[in-house]
Amino acid sequence: MLFELSADQEFLRDTTARFLAQYASVDELRRLRDDATGFERNYWRRGAELGWTSLLVAEAHGGGSVSGHGVVDLTLLAHEFGHAAAPGPFVTTNLVAAALSDAAAHLDVLAELVAGTAIASWCASEPPPAGPYDPPQCTVRVDGDDLVVSGTKRPVESAGVADHFLVTGRTGESVTQVLVPRDAGGITIEPLHTVDLTRRFATVRFDDVRVPATAAVGTVGGAAADVARQLQLALVIASAESVGAVQRGFDMTVEWSFDRYTFGRPLASYQALKHRFADMKSWLEASHAVSDAAAGAVQARAPEAAELVSAAKAYVGQYGVELLHDCVQIHGGIGVTYEHDLHLVLRRAVLNQTLFGTPGEHRRRIADLMEAA
Repeated sequence: MLFELSADQEFLRDTTARFLAQYASVDELRRLRDDATGFERNYWRRGAELGWTSLLVAEAHGGGSVSGHGVVDLTLLAHEFGHAAAPGPFVTTNLVAAALSDAAAHLDVLAELVAGTAIASWCASEPPPAGPYDPPQCTVRVDGDDLVVSGTKRPVESAGVADHFLVTGRTGESVTQVLVPRDAGGITIEPLHTVDLTRRFATVRFDDVRVPATAAVGTVGGAAADVARQLQLALVIASAESVGAVQRGFDMTVEWSFDRYTFGRPLASYQALKHRFADMKSWLEASHAVSDAAAGAVQARAPEAAELVSAAKAYVGQYGVELLHDCVQIHGGIGVTYEHDLHLVLRRAVLNQTLFGTPGEHRRRIADLMEAA
């Protein structure tokens, strides 16, 4: 989070940070460990009042950003979510809200998402070996005045509490997106286990789920560009969140190294650890820089956005997690215990490392883009 912030952006960031410090404390995260939802509905509604769900929504649809750069503003909040390892369907609800706003579709549902009274999940990822840039195998078939959705999506965030599913599927050789209500017949939700204490995921199966043609988001067969944009947004948000988690882990470790003494000297005074901290600091600053560059490019819809989001995901996913593992090692034995707080941010970063494509998949994506150019 290295952008030069305006007063309004700083207020937005600080308000969210203070809210999360109070309502997503370490004690609360531990309490939610065995909760099926992972967050309280009232907590999410109050967060929506702070602007968590409206930054990618056009003003005409009840949204708006504090700076006029909604993507950048959203990364400020994502950083705080990662820093606190906070619960809530932050990524997925914003992605669906952005899709509905851009298509000017299902505005009644969009209003509920902005208000925090409804939750929506983006069903884009599919079981291995499918990657983030592979064509979807889930199908959306036109049958008279209806659309029929068939296929499996995994992992789907907050599927267990979602009121609506934005399903990305294949119509012939084209891509279609459909907003499917939770109560539509033929939907099966199977919870998945995750390393994160508060984020919940599931496998969602659509067995010939029938919805009216009006359920389409955008035109049938014309959603490829929209899906590409949504994936860019997802990668930017996830990267900013991971950077927030890494920043907190690094700060905790630096503080620990000055407070912990061995042989009458603080750990931070040892040359070997100084070199290690220098490496970690360079990784952290580079993570900030590449994440911010990706956010700016996606905000501007710049041609280099596709490459930068993959660069951010690959770099932060690899070096951010490696940095946090170093933090665990520097803490010594206490670093690997459940009672210590360090594992909370490590879990968040490890989970984000795998969502929307692994670092290896995004390095291949960069190579493909360079070859195509």
